[in-house]
Amino acid sequence: MTDSFREQLLEDTAFLRAEQRLDTELVDKLILQLNRIYPQILTDREATRFRNLDVPTSVRLGELLTHLQGKGDEACREFYRALHLHVEEVYYSLPTRLRLRGLSKFFYLGHMSVSPLFFLGCFGFAVGIAFLYYYGDAKVSGGSRALGMAALGLKRKAQEVLIWYTEEGIMK
Repeated sequence: MTDSFREQLLEDTAFLRAEQRLDTELVDKLILQLNRIYPQILTDREATRFRNLDVPTSVRLGELLTHLQGKGDEACREFYRALHLHVEEVYYSLPTRLRLRGLSKFFYLGHMSVSPLFFLGCFGFAVGIAFLYYYGDAKVSGGSRALGMAALGLKRKAQEVLIWYTEEGIMK
């Protein structure tokens, strides 16, 4: 982690403000966690201001995040701890968490998109199976035996097809 927590929170702010899973109740839990456990980070007066229900939740959350960034790296780190404690699924879908895990190129704003490499891998696997099926008896020695061994880890229907193909190849 080369970025400070303050820089990470700055990067995650847009995502957090748009996140639908952070409703009023969860934002209040985060505020209360910071206020009760770390009153030096969020005083009673500040907590009351951020819990004002007359202000929309995304605005309150944005103001809270800006306030925490102003307080420094320690305050931002404690916000991440509270987020991890109360809303783990949101915590793990943050852009900075995805980048740290090396998955950011496969996700867009927390929603999975199919990677071109995944598509090519599946396509290559299908072509390989088709190649073994088509040329299994004539040119590839032991192709039908390999399919029989491949059947060991598959579901029942797929197992039956591959074993049937293996037995048919042995009978020829």
